[in-house]
Amino acid sequence: MITAEALHKHYGDKVAVDDLSFEVRPGTVTGFLGPNGAGKSTTMRLMLDLDHGGGVTLFDGRRFSAIRHPAREIGAVLEAKAFHPTRSARDHLRMLAAGSGIPASRADEVLELVGLAEVKRKKPDGFSLGMAQRLGLAQALLGDPPTLILDEPANGLDPHGIHWLRDVLRSLAAEGRTIFVSSHLLSEMSLMADDLVVIGRGAMIYNGDVDGFVREFTRSTVLVRSPHADRLADALRGLGGVTVDLLGGELRVSGVDVDEVGEIAFRHNVMLRELTAETASLEAAFITATEAVEEYVGGVA
Repeated sequence: MITAEALHKHYGDKVAVDDLSFEVRPGTVTGFLGPNGAGKSTTMRLMLDLDHGGGVTLFDGRRFSAIRHPAREIGAVLEAKAFHPTRSARDHLRMLAAGSGIPASRADEVLELVGLAEVKRKKPDGFSLGMAQRLGLAQALLGDPPTLILDEPANGLDPHGIHWLRDVLRSLAAEGRTIFVSSHLLSEMSLMADDLVVIGRGAMIYNGDVDGFVREFTRSTVLVRSPHADRLADALRGLGGVTVDLLGGELRVSGVDVDEVGEIAFRHNVMLRELTAETASLEAAFITATEAVEEYVGGVA
């Protein structure tokens, strides 16, 4: 269990992290979301005692600095290329293993796991960003830790690599591990995460399960196609709190569920050709939730 309590950090007059408190449960993948500049990386650094600030983060009741062999308990990657450029990938991991009392053979095991066994004797300065991300994950997994903290691990991965990363993190969570991962790939996060921590300008916007976030920040709609769409639209508009958009023979209705739309159509003798519940996406919810706190807003060409 990760418990973050009242994390805060200022850079002069600028508030980078504003009194954040949340929990990350074992056996789950918890996504960490926010616009650019929201304070995600700073929060992760505060959690790992890598930055000066306020508040406390406990890993099963202990601060990171109090854990005797942190690599065996917490695997963390905050930068994709945090390695010596002239040391081979294998030697880089063997060096870290020696410093943490981990068998040297574990380096080869994790390189095999992340798909870098064929290049283990090569120097990482020639690695692509995707390969560097895989090496970072190998580093995080070196001590077989029960907790992972990963900052944008999917950056630079191709579609196959992203799919592979999702499967790896989901399987690790299924083993009972605690996974805390940030990403801007919202479609992927919707497939990977169980819970979310969403921040903007350093402050908490949402902390809970993914479905709850989508429900809170979007409105589900019902798609209806009918040769008598105009008649059904009039009937639906008579209900309180219902919004109806009519375009030709197609309706998009919000504020009422799909069963009730079907019952109203039946009562008014309206033939339906399609009746579908449309659930909003995580991306749509994220844009709605964070539009007021987006820090870097560009214009339209």
